[in-house]
Amino acid sequence: MTLTYFKRFRMEIDLGLQKLPLVECPQGYQLTPWRETLLEAHARVKYRSFCDEMDAHLFPCFGSLVGCQRLMRDISQRTGFLPAATWLAVYCGANGRDFEECGTIQGIVDPQGFGSIQNLGVTPPHRRRGLGAALLAQALQGFQRSGIFRVQLEVTAGNLAAIRLYRRIGFRTLRTVYKAVEIHSI
Repeated sequence: MTLTYFKRFRMEIDLGLQKLPLVECPQGYQLTPWRETLLEAHARVKYRSFCDEMDAHLFPCFGSLVGCQRLMRDISQRTGFLPAATWLAVYCGANGRDFEECGTIQGIVDPQGFGSIQNLGVTPPHRRRGLGAALLAQALQGFQRSGIFRVQLEVTAGNLAAIRLYRRIGFRTLRTVYKAVEIHSI
């Protein structure tokens, strides 16, 4: 095993100072608010979004469907879980009948009253269409409606597309953190 350090950025947006850009859901997609019956769908999307990404090395739960199911149960049962900031994206197809779950985001509120984005993920076939921006905007509006105006997240420094999205929406980097992970050598 090799100990590897992953660089991550802790980012924040102040929704009291930052005007959120208007972001519409891409055509052919719909965003579905949290319901307990969607827990498994969120877990499936989370798994398909992260299983082949570098974050699966940092967070081994992303490497299996069972791990993602456990993570979704843990998130949704936390004291600070915020349903208003938790959304599932669904592709409806050109005919509006070919449903495919393809994006997920969850929000929590920590004991200090800060919002936290958990695991914004879009499955590979649906990336680069504006779906991540739509999910993020919807979650941030959920925080605002709930009276939470400071929202944080962490992102791996190598995830340049995500960092560009967060900065475009108005997040700024607070600090750099490093996560040590033991990687199995081949």
